[in-house]
Amino acid sequence: MTHPLSRLVLTLPLLLIACGTPQERCIGTATRDLRTLNGLIEESQANLARGFAYEEYTVTRSRWVRCQSAPVRDSKGNLKSGGSYMCLDDYTDTVRRPVSIDLAAERRKLDGMLEKKRELNRVAAAQIEGCKAQFPE
Repeated sequence: MTHPLSRLVLTLPLLLIACGTPQERCIGTATRDLRTLNGLIEESQANLARGFAYEEYTVTRSRWVRCQSAPVRDSKGNLKSGGSYMCLDDYTDTVRRPVSIDLAAERRKLDGMLEKKRELNRVAAAQIEGCKAQFPE
C-alpha cells in the first residue's frame, strides 16, 4: 500500500506541466535547446576557470540493512513472523572525480557553443514571436 502523499508527489510534475498557458508551453519548447546549450556553456566556462573538469561515474556499493525472513506457521497452523536479520543490500552511488582537460580544446569547444548560441537565439526569437502570434495572452 502506498502512502497518499507519495501519490501526490509523483503526480505533481504532471500537474505543473499542465499549468502553463499554451503560449508558455510553446515558448518553453522553442527555447529548450537554447537552455540546454546555456547549461553546457556554463559548465565549459567553469572547466576553463578551474583548469580541469569533473567526471561523474557510478559505483555499486553494499550496506547492511535489516531484512525480514518469510513468515512461518507454528504447530497450530498460525502464521508467525519469521524474525529479522542483517543482510547486505546493494545500491548505486554517483561519484564525481576531477579529470584533466586540454584547455585549448575546451576553449575551441566553448567558442563553438557560443557561436551556436547566437544562431539558436535568432531561431528562438522567431519561434517566440510565432508562439505569441499563435497564442496571444
